[in-house]
Amino acid sequence: MYVGTLIVLMLIFPMASIALEVFVQDHGVLAVAIVGKWFVFWAVGVRLFIAGLRQIVQPRYTAETILGVKDPDATLIVRELGFANTAIGSAGLGSLYLAGWVLPVAVIGAIFYGLAGANHVTHRSRNTLQNVAMTSDFFAAAVLLIFCLAMTPKWLT
Repeated sequence: MYVGTLIVLMLIFPMASIALEVFVQDHGVLAVAIVGKWFVFWAVGVRLFIAGLRQIVQPRYTAETILGVKDPDATLIVRELGFANTAIGSAGLGSLYLAGWVLPVAVIGAIFYGLAGANHVTHRSRNTLQNVAMTSDFFAAAVLLIFCLAMTPKWLT
């Protein structure tokens, strides 16, 4: 279920939303802003919001199944991670209604996913789900970073 959720939230829903907006509202014009808007909404907003809620309500799943940590005290740390994920996810959800939030949330998402992916790399005895999480984290970081760079005014670079 975890892998399916990632595929839906990281690929299928963003691509479907982009396609709908391009073909229904923008008459076939694909713009970087559209890609960023929907990727921030689905990959940062929905994915992190759902993950955060699950980590708050059921921290043992993330600790044991995703991270491979059996220590019951780890649930305290995972629950704190859930608070952060819920907060970041909430901003991502809000970005759909507040266009000015898209770029800042994309920056935050790129940093978060990039660091999370790097953290998975350091765990030598990764399980399959950790490898999936690592891959999806790096994918999200890359897409968000490309969006951020594309939206950066040339006079800042």
